[in-house]
Amino acid sequence: MVRITSKQPRKQRKARYNAPNHTRGRFLTASLSPELREKYSTRRVRVVSGDTVKVFRGDFAGEEGIVDAVDMKACRLVVHGVMVTKADGTEVPRPVDPSNVQITKLNLKDRLREERLGGGA
Repeated sequence: MVRITSKQPRKQRKARYNAPNHTRGRFLTASLSPELREKYSTRRVRVVSGDTVKVFRGDFAGEEGIVDAVDMKACRLVVHGVMVTKADGTEVPRPVDPSNVQITKLNLKDRLREERLGGGA
């Protein structure tokens, strides 16, 4: 885990940019919906592709879609349906910060992830 002790924003940014991959997973967590919180007894979970999320902030607030991709380098999510139109008319996906979404449905195809969550015991 990256332990950021400085109060200086430039050093905080630098620590995030230079963080190793096993630590970047912590930056890619999102809060769970109230129903999932109740079921799994946890507040937040790492977002993986296949999860269904609801965007809470920005131009696409209220949109709900499946996570198509997770960009580890930029710490951003690509959500299906969240697109911007370029000047030439083509649509491109708009990356969303994980802190601005809430997970409404989990992708439990990974058995290990299901076991780690507790399976709603």
